[in-house]
Amino acid sequence: MAKLARKKEIVKEIDFSADIVHREDFENCEFINCVFTDLSNLNFRDCDFTNCNLSNLKTLNSRMQNVSFFDCKLLGLNFSGAIDFAFELHFENCILDYASFDKKKLNKSSFKNCKIHSANFTQADLSKCTITNCDFYESLFANTNLSTVDFTTNKNFLIDPEINTIKKTKFLAQDLANLLYRYDIIIE
Repeated sequence: MAKLARKKEIVKEIDFSADIVHREDFENCEFINCVFTDLSNLNFRDCDFTNCNLSNLKTLNSRMQNVSFFDCKLLGLNFSGAIDFAFELHFENCILDYASFDKKKLNKSSFKNCKIHSANFTQADLSKCTITNCDFYESLFANTNLSTVDFTTNKNFLIDPEINTIKKTKFLAQDLANLLYRYDIIIE
């Protein structure tokens, strides 16, 4: 017998930076045009955020399982304090400038059509992560596992093969300079 899909609970146009959140668990919710400043100690499972402002958001001890962000502003967001168990995020058409994914396991996550300037991916595991059409201008990759990631549609990344794991990672031939930048060589 086929399992019926549960209808998402819709939460629209609430400024949670001014309102106190009166519950800890959110499952199968869709937040539309909302503002958040603190998700600490809150649990999100199978939730969507659409056109929300989550800039400088606090995530200490938050749980994020299969959480999607569409057309959201996530400037300076630090995911490092979120609980690692079942951590899975999906971003589409989002602004993630200055975001930090330091030491996060993101291998089930995805980034599509995102602006990710000056973000921190130090010691993160992005192996098997889906990354498509993203701009990584001045983002930091150090001791990052990028195994099997396809970078062929992405731009402005600088990845040092000596300090990152890039086994079976896909790059375009024209992006070779983005891997050899530290050697100060000229490639024509």
